Amino acid sequence: MKRVFDLSLALFVFVLLAVPMALVALLVRLTSKGPALYWSQRVGQNNVIFLMPKFRSMRVDTPQVATHLLTNPKAHLTPIGDFIRKSSLDELPQLFSVFSGDMSFVGPRPALFNQDDLVALRAAVNVHTLKPGITGWAQINGRDEIPIPDKVKLDEYYLKNQSFLFDLKIIFLTGFKVLLARNVSH
Repeated sequence: MKRVFDLSLALFVFVLLAVPMALVALLVRLTSKGPALYWSQRVGQNNVIFLMPKFRSMRVDTPQVATHLLTNPKAHLTPIGDFIRKSSLDELPQLFSVFSGDMSFVGPRPALFNQDDLVALRAAVNVHTLKPGITGWAQINGRDEIPIPDKVKLDEYYLKNQSFLFDLKIIFLTGFKVLLARNVSH
């Protein structure tokens, strides 16, 4: 049932946002060198690496590390990078990862391939068995502002309490958080 819901919602959102997505892609290309999409190596279900697309908000020479590990993250942003990150528009291409089956709408956010600490903590509590999501319980409870062990506890809570209604609640709360642009690294 979750897969059918994911595909239906992804198709609906894609049709609804196809024109804005095309505009964001065009703006990224017009305001900075490099492709519109950035393909990030991420850790998926059962710790399998997959490529996750995002609209590129950082310069092409930015190191592949979590944003909070950069000395001066703002120095790496493209001219529209701050805006597309604050508005979460950079996340929209992840709809293609939902279509391909690499991601779900709701689940733990996929770790970067080099976030060994996060991957290990998730594996210790079986969170790695979940399909990663565009949004998740940890995202609406702090997103980029919470320490990794706390994030894993929230992911574990989702693992133990997942349900269709819980997913709907997370999607609804995500929409609210995105509108407020709270707890977003930029």
